[in-house]
Amino acid sequence: MTQPERYIPYGRQTISEEDIQAVVETLRSDWLTQGPAVERFERVVSDYCGAQYGVAVNSATSALHIACLAAGLGAGDTLWTSPNTFVASANCALYCGAKVDFVDIDPRTYNMSIDALREKLVKAEQAGCLPKVVIPVHFAGQSCEMEQIGELAGKYGFTVIEDASHAIGGEYQGVKVGSCRYSQMTAFSFHPVKIVTTGEGGMVATNSKNLMEKLLRLRSHGITRDPALMDRASHGGWYYQQIELGFNYRMTDIQAALGVSQMARVDEFVASRNRIAQRYNKELAGLPLILPWQAPDAASALHLYPVCIDPNRTHLTRKSIFEALRDAGIGVNVHYIPVHTQPYYRNLGFIEGMFPESERYYAAALSLPIFHGLDEASQDYVINQLKVAFT
Repeated sequence: MTQPERYIPYGRQTISEEDIQAVVETLRSDWLTQGPAVERFERVVSDYCGAQYGVAVNSATSALHIACLAAGLGAGDTLWTSPNTFVASANCALYCGAKVDFVDIDPRTYNMSIDALREKLVKAEQAGCLPKVVIPVHFAGQSCEMEQIGELAGKYGFTVIEDASHAIGGEYQGVKVGSCRYSQMTAFSFHPVKIVTTGEGGMVATNSKNLMEKLLRLRSHGITRDPALMDRASHGGWYYQQIELGFNYRMTDIQAALGVSQMARVDEFVASRNRIAQRYNKELAGLPLILPWQAPDAASALHLYPVCIDPNRTHLTRKSIFEALRDAGIGVNVHYIPVHTQPYYRNLGFIEGMFPESERYYAAALSLPIFHGLDEASQDYVINQLKVAFT
């Protein structure tokens, strides 16, 4: 199909002249990788979130992988996460040789349901198969109910890794997402459609020095230059040892320089997304849509603006609305196809119907354009085309 002349994506990056200059300065420096820009970016992000440490990597998928490894996840263990997420939130367990299971979502927030989690934990304890790790996903930028998840972690002994790929700049109980107040680690994404971008990139935030040091090794081949960790005396200043199996998950200084520059505007980015969401809330109120619900103790970063077609108020299908908007040059999308319904996971034994709230949400969901550079005229076009599609 030919793409219309006018095209409004559901999300995109905003790059300033300051961002470009920061990258150019790095390109002209002595360090393109493994240099000072990466540490500077780690410090900027961790300070912003209120965490002690940040470990930058080349993607949020890598961040989730090494966070699971640092938590000791391995063969014989199980990780639980939400079905309403990108596949990386579950795949990270399989990379470690562990098993995956899911916890259904709350129909208001589309985040992991505390009631479903609590019920599943009671049954798992009785069956002797409690999870080693739980990854709550802050869907669309809104924090999960982390205090309750933290309490359950204390009772049942699992490690909590927050998947905050959507949520940098968001808050929970007045504190920035990523503070790790109720978790051991938090993973962020800096993909171009996210709040802040480094092109591709991710980070793990933590308050644990031991976890931070483990994460640093895992992102760089499992290598150390610390004599205290070596099993024999150093041969000299060049010497290093590989003491575990790690990966080349490093972020470049070019990416980090862009990230530092972008972080200077993270609050501006989130504020503009909130203004866009408020206009959607007002202008779409009369349509047969279920609009996003915001929990009173959270402030969403609004990576996404997901709406659901209300089947009780229209005979039109999600597919027909999706296609009408795409034909009009509006790049709406759907987030997410429940992970357990993917062929790979069906081959692991999951079947449709296991997590009905996630499946019910997916059947009606549509993500409307929301990003910092979306001007009012473009948003008005989206709103008007959506109204036309329902007539």
